[in-house]
Amino acid sequence: MDLGSSRTRVYIDKKGKVLDEASVAAYNVSENRIIAVGDEAYAMLGKTPDSIQAEYPLSGGVIAQSLLAEDMVNILLKHVCTSKIVMPRVVASIPGDITEVEKRAVVNAISSFGVRRVFLIENTKVAAMGAGADIMGPHGTMVANLGAGTSNAAVLSLGGLSVNKCIKIGGNNMDEDIVKYIRKKYALVIGNPMAEKCKKSIGCLIKPEEEKTFRVKGRDAISGLPRYVDVTSSEIMNVIMETASQIVTLIKDVLEETPPELVGDIYSDGIILTGGLSKIDGFAQLIADSTEIKVTLAENPEDCVINGCGQAISYITEVEKNARSNMDINPLMAAY
Repeated sequence: MDLGSSRTRVYIDKKGKVLDEASVAAYNVSENRIIAVGDEAYAMLGKTPDSIQAEYPLSGGVIAQSLLAEDMVNILLKHVCTSKIVMPRVVASIPGDITEVEKRAVVNAISSFGVRRVFLIENTKVAAMGAGADIMGPHGTMVANLGAGTSNAAVLSLGGLSVNKCIKIGGNNMDEDIVKYIRKKYALVIGNPMAEKCKKSIGCLIKPEEEKTFRVKGRDAISGLPRYVDVTSSEIMNVIMETASQIVTLIKDVLEETPPELVGDIYSDGIILTGGLSKIDGFAQLIADSTEIKVTLAENPEDCVINGCGQAISYITEVEKNARSNMDINPLMAAY
């Protein structure tokens, strides 16, 4: 299970990815009752009456509202696990530097469904596995997993993290920057969903060969009436560049702390880029230009984490069999 700030994905062994929905829950405020979750709740963002609230229970890669997250996970898992007899074992991805309390919140949210056991694994590990990298050998592999709530960069070797850094900056920050820019320059109030559409449609981090435009619709900040403006890809590039630069700095910081032998491997193989944010046009080129290292964008980067979680299922048996021995290399970091 990939319980992300923006989207929740579920992979079932021998079936593949079976669920990919927005990490949003909508509930009735007075009755404290869940009305919708996933994509259905996402469609309600910014459009609900006072009696209904639609929110993201996760923020910055961790659970911000425990009860709401538990309800959302329960309902989403019921969509794909219809049998009440089966108590599944779950592999869940988490950011590499979260606290024990934050880990426990993730475990509690998933355990509320009635699972047998929860195994945690860092999202940079599973992202590398999902991108097809071999992380179990004595060879340095660098992966940058760029998501909506967090950006993670790590160097892996022998199934573990040699260097790992995470910042709570990602695609959501770019959306907020676009919202602020549109309001400041055009006196137009828009919501984050509209900003996200704009980012996905014309967002870029290198000067575009062909200028694209996107029609942003919202409310006039002065008159209060509906209005729209057309923005260009060059405008949006300048707006989101600051957040992108912070992510590039994160990657360079990881490289600076990497042992020399592993840096040699990375220089030969390059950096693997995963996560939905990495699909922004020119991001890979920006990182390559800044680090002078080859950067490879993984195939279907947004699915690398969940596909890696699927591959990590095979290590569950080893954890349970070798519970008394720590001699074997195993990428799973903890079991609850």
